[in-house]
Amino acid sequence: VQLQAFGGGLAQAGGSLRLSCAASGRTLRYAGMGWFRQAPGKEREFVATINWSGERTSYARSVKGRFTISRDNAKNTVYLQMNSLNPEDTAVYYCAADDVLRYGSSRAVDYNYWGQGTQVTVSS
Repeated sequence: VQLQAFGGGLAQAGGSLRLSCAASGRTLRYAGMGWFRQAPGKEREFVATINWSGERTSYARSVKGRFTISRDNAKNTVYLQMNSLNPEDTAVYYCAADDVLRYGSSRAVDYNYWGQGTQVTVSS
């Protein structure tokens, strides 16, 4: 399975971006999907997750109410809508897939496939 994240870029504080994560090589219809991010000099941190059916989502406290994760299994794609961006959201964003547990974990160790990351930069 290959995951490709795209949609990152430069945004102003208060603006929005939508990230997409497309899977190829295998369907991820039954996989839990997650978004993580890593800022310079910091450890990778959990952002959001969605279970295989799309019925369960979970968010980091820092993004709850601003970010929305969703999935389109027909397109083998997961999205992260990011609103009300602030400079603290600046990071490389990674999508990940878990086809073992599938429930939508917030732990990076539970994911067995990772995308290459897409840079999000928010200016003040």
